Amino acid sequence: MTAAPIHLRDERFMLDPAGAAFWPARRILIAADLHLAPAMTGAPRQLVPQGGKATLERLNRLLRLYRPAKVVILGRDFPGRGASSLLAKDERAQIEVMAREASFIWVSDKPDAAAGLPGVYVPLYREGAFTFRHAAGPQLGPRAFEVSGYFQPKASIDARAKRVSRPCFVTGGNRLMLPAFGAPGGGLDVHDPAISRFFPRGLRVFLLGQDQLFSFALEQLGRMAEVA
Repeated sequence: MTAAPIHLRDERFMLDPAGAAFWPARRILIAADLHLAPAMTGAPRQLVPQGGKATLERLNRLLRLYRPAKVVILGRDFPGRGASSLLAKDERAQIEVMAREASFIWVSDKPDAAAGLPGVYVPLYREGAFTFRHAAGPQLGPRAFEVSGYFQPKASIDARAKRVSRPCFVTGGNRLMLPAFGAPGGGLDVHDPAISRFFPRGLRVFLLGQDQLFSFALEQLGRMAEVA
C-alpha cells in the first residue's frame, strides 16, 4: 500500500489506505471508530457482530508496518459501560498482544466503555499542538489542530461511467477527520452540513482505494475521474 503524506502545521502525517493515520515524528498511529463490540439491533438483547476480528488483524498489520510507540483510538468503539466484555476471547487476546508493543490510548466521550482493556481511557488526548477526540468540536485556537472521527466521512465521484462512493479522510484549515477503521456503519457524505460546517474555507478528501488514496478538492467531486 502507498500512504499519502500530508503536512498539518509543520508536522508530516501519513494517511494510510487502510484508513488510519501515522505521525512519524511522535511515532503515533491513529485510527477512528473500530466498532469492535457487537451492535444492538431493534430486537431486544439481540447482538449483531461487527467484524472485530478482521478489524484487529488490519490494525495489527499497521503496527507491524509503522512500529508506533502509541496507538490512539478515536471513537465510541463499544456501545456502553463495560461493553468491552462482549469481545470474543481471541479478540481481547489480540488487543493485549498489540498493547505490549505500543501504548494504547482510547479516546471517547464514553471512556469507561473500554474499561478492562489495556491502555488509558480519556475523553480527549493532547500531544503538542494536536488535540485528538472522537467528534469534532469547537475550534481550539489559531495554533491548534484537531484530529477526529465519529462522522465516518465518505465521498462520491463519477469514475469510468459509474458512481463510486468510498470512505475518505477529510482535511482543511486545521482539522483532520478520519474514516471509520472498522466495519462501516453508514457514514455521512462530505457535502453534508454536519461535516462541511467544520471546514468553512474548503476541504480536501482522500478517498480510500485498494492500495492507494485518491485526492480531490470538494469542488472536484462528481466530475469524471480515473479511480482504480
